[in-house]
Amino acid sequence: MNNLFNQADKDDIINRIDELHPDSKPMWGKMSVSQMLAHCIVPVKVALGETKSKHSFIGKLLGKRFKGKMMKDDYVFEKNLPTDKSFIIKETPDFYANQQSLKDVLQQFYNADKNEMASKPHPFFGKMKADEWGNLGYKHLDHHLRQFDV
Repeated sequence: MNNLFNQADKDDIINRIDELHPDSKPMWGKMSVSQMLAHCIVPVKVALGETKSKHSFIGKLLGKRFKGKMMKDDYVFEKNLPTDKSFIIKETPDFYANQQSLKDVLQQFYNADKNEMASKPHPFFGKMKADEWGNLGYKHLDHHLRQFDV
């Protein structure tokens, strides 16, 4: 199972981020490449505890059920899934600054204290083990990198 705590998986994601360029076009969805990079930074910062996000009401009702489905090895995020409003980037951020920031925050994630990370609830899924944060983070990034064909 791919995981951002695995050096090879983290390096694969970073190499794919390096393949993006300011003119990369999405194969689906509405985000520009710079918006996607900024969007991908937010959940990593939530996992690190740098961005606060409350456990949503709908997450309390359905989160556990969906977490079980999404944590399976063969689960791949579907195209055009809805995005939490707090993760939507409306402005057009600087591509290069966000490309570097995403790589930097991924390195922070890789080096993070797993016990501390596991103590923070996910805003939709609630309580998660550190390896679940790593797996979910990989799947989210893979989804958006596939969106931009890298």
